[in-house]
Amino acid sequence: MKQKQLTETIDFLKSNGITNPEIGIVLGTGLGKLVDEISIKKEISYSEIPNFPVATVEFHSGKLIYGELSGKKVLVMAGRFHLYEGYNSWEVTYGIRTLHGLGIKNLLISNAAGAINLSYKKGDLMLIEDHINLQGSSPLAFKGANNFGNIFADMLEPYSKELNAKISAIATKQNILLHKGVYTSVLGPQLETRAEYRMLQIFETDAVGMSTVPEVIVAKQLNLPCAAISVLTDESDPKNLQLVDIAEIIAIAGKAEPKMITLFKEIIKEL
Repeated sequence: MKQKQLTETIDFLKSNGITNPEIGIVLGTGLGKLVDEISIKKEISYSEIPNFPVATVEFHSGKLIYGELSGKKVLVMAGRFHLYEGYNSWEVTYGIRTLHGLGIKNLLISNAAGAINLSYKKGDLMLIEDHINLQGSSPLAFKGANNFGNIFADMLEPYSKELNAKISAIATKQNILLHKGVYTSVLGPQLETRAEYRMLQIFETDAVGMSTVPEVIVAKQLNLPCAAISVLTDESDPKNLQLVDIAEIIAIAGKAEPKMITLFKEIIKEL
């Protein structure tokens, strides 16, 4: 059933002219301006795509965008899905399976996250080197999941060392401060308590968010190299915790976004 759904989705997108994309991109909260850099060939709303979930979060636009960036064919998910919206793990990662089915060879992911490492500041970027999954589920834990690849996906290197090395070199060359660290994914949508922030510090988490990890696990099952960058939008110090303003988070993401766009455009040139 799931394979049939996915085939329907992929056939529909191919029939709409989305052919041979090389790189897939997932845009996180408040990080939609990369789209302005793309020479767009086709734009399809999620609601028009058979079997595709529909983004319910107001700052996620919910479109699949196909076009050219840095001389390569890219396919962009402008708007992602989260478990906290009531989707299951299959739906949350449906876009990744779709991008892979359409032929992408590399996956670039972005997200907005809270800084747990107190030496990281809001507006900074962090390249994810490893993750902790605290969402209480796995996108590979369903009946028939082995039809899509090895369900015992090896997570020794969930993020491509090769892609990460290239992005780090680009950041140095472009004079962009790029931290490296561990991202912990929680269910949300509520933010963390002081006690939870302290726990995350004990876990040696550098940034916390509510996305990305399921997408990366599925990419690993599909043998799809991926890299992910967090835009750090707030500082989560349990000893000095402030009320979080979602509008401010979006504004900080927007200010930091040009640096992320530079990194994505430059890495795409090299792929």
